[in-house]
Amino acid sequence: MPDFAVSIDSLTKFFPPARTGWRAFLQPFEKPTIPALHQLSLDIRAGESVALLGANGAGKSTLLRILSTLLLPTSGRAFLAGHDAAQFPSEVRRNLGYHAGSDLGFYPRLTGRQNLLFFAQLNHLPAGIARDRIDQFAAQFELSEALDRQVRTLSSGTIQRLSLARALMHSPRILLLDEPTRSLDAIAAASFRHFLKSQILQSGATSLLFASHSLPEIELLAHRVAILKKGRLIALDSPAALIQQTASHSLEEAFFRLTGHAHDLPAEEVHL
Repeated sequence: MPDFAVSIDSLTKFFPPARTGWRAFLQPFEKPTIPALHQLSLDIRAGESVALLGANGAGKSTLLRILSTLLLPTSGRAFLAGHDAAQFPSEVRRNLGYHAGSDLGFYPRLTGRQNLLFFAQLNHLPAGIARDRIDQFAAQFELSEALDRQVRTLSSGTIQRLSLARALMHSPRILLLDEPTRSLDAIAAASFRHFLKSQILQSGATSLLFASHSLPEIELLAHRVAILKKGRLIALDSPAALIQQTASHSLEEAFFRLTGHAHDLPAEEVHL
C-alpha cells in the first residue's frame, strides 16, 4: 500500500463471550460472537494525524492493538508502511511506535534507563544514538530523576512518560497512541501535546493514529477524526468539517449528534 502509511480494509474482530465458573473452561472452544470491530476501513496518509473518538467499548483500543500486531483480526487486512500486519508483523514493528494507556510492558526490576536501552536494542538502534535519545527524552519528558530508579518504584504518571519515550526512541514512521495523556498531570499533558505538534507532526515524517477522550487534544493534533460507534466507523473528516456537517457549534456537540446522543446534551448546549 505505497500511497498510505496505514491502510485498513474491512477489518473485523469478534471476541468469545465472557464466561465464569465451569463455562470458562469451554471458552477457548466457543465461536467468537462479541463484535469489537465490524468492516472498518480507513486510510492514513504519510504525515497525517488521525484521532479515534468514541465511547468506551467503541473499538478504539482493539483497533490499535491489531495495528500494533498484538491481536489478530477475525477478518479483513491492515497494512502499515506497506506491510501486512498479520503476515509480516516484524516488518511492521520496525516502522512502528506504540504506546498503550495500560499494560505498559516494562521490566519492573530494571531501571527506566535499562528498559529504554533494552527496547532500543530490540529496534536495532545503535547504543550511542540510544543514549543520546534517552538524554533528549529525559529532558523533554522530565524523566532525569527517574531514569536510574527501578520501574516498580515509579508513579503511574512517570511510567506513562517513560512509555511515550520508548515509543519514540527509534523515530518510527507510524505512531500509535492509546490515550497518551490519560495519566499525566495538566502541565505534563500540555508539554507532550506541544512536543507532538511541534517536533513530531510538523516534520511530516511521522503518521499518527491516536485514541483520546480529550476533545481539545483532538482539535489541536488531528487533521481528521474517525468516530467509532460499536465497532463501526460512522464518520471521518476534519474537526471543522464534522462541526459544519452536523450544524453544531463544537466538536463535542457534533460527536453527540453523530452518535445519536444529542438528547444527552444539556439543554443550553443544544442548538437547533
